[in-house]
Amino acid sequence: MQFMPSSNHNDYLKIGDVARLVGTSPTSIRMWESLGLARPRRSASKYRLYSRDDVRLLKRASFLRKVRGMNAPAIVQTLKREGLVQPARDGAASAVGGRLRQLRLKKGSSLAIVADAVGVSVGFLSAIERSQMTASVSTLRRLARYYKTNILDFYDTNEPNKHLVRPQGRKVLEAGPGVRMELLAWGNTVMEPHLFRIAPGAGSGESYTHVGEEFLFVLKGELQIHLRGEKYSLRSGDSFYFESAVPHQWSNPGRSETCILWVNTPPTF
Repeated sequence: MQFMPSSNHNDYLKIGDVARLVGTSPTSIRMWESLGLARPRRSASKYRLYSRDDVRLLKRASFLRKVRGMNAPAIVQTLKREGLVQPARDGAASAVGGRLRQLRLKKGSSLAIVADAVGVSVGFLSAIERSQMTASVSTLRRLARYYKTNILDFYDTNEPNKHLVRPQGRKVLEAGPGVRMELLAWGNTVMEPHLFRIAPGAGSGESYTHVGEEFLFVLKGELQIHLRGEKYSLRSGDSFYFESAVPHQWSNPGRSETCILWVNTPPTF
């Protein structure tokens, strides 16, 4: 979500107004938002602010659900075909979706069982597996915990370890709208180094934990990170260290992309 200065607020609507115009509840609007069908900005006081384009897209989604009887994945697919929703930028989502489906089938679990265990809807999990949607970092972390693995396993890391990795050779994982994780080294490593690219307003989703320690260095932009309810505001040039077992949540509160060198050790993220 992007931050909007107060002078521009008149062109945007709050979630209650959008729900009334679309003919649904604020809870449903937030669900559609999690599927990438709306990308609200944020006011200085952190209220969601929706554009008229958001409203039109949500009205179309509501029509497809109520009149056509489509489920969430079918609606997303239809809107993609109509050119109203943009697909993932590369094949990363496809690789992750296929890997998640493979893990689920190997475990012998149904979509309903996994969805209930990680706290998402069956439709959303199905959309992730079919590469129609991408999951946030917190959702990927919960899925990794359910399958007793880590997010690193969602990358295609079958290639042997390389001492030198060119930018075009990095492994890429799209972790929800506006979050792109680029793996900088893999193989028999004791560290898990990433380049995180975080769009304005994007973030981890809910807080999450795992084993290990983390170090990050802000290459450009801003980052807001919450640890045990305490908020830290980082900007370009700042570094930060914490233990991964502490619940953490982060987002980009700025107006431009944030780039972070983010290192986990051991590779348990």
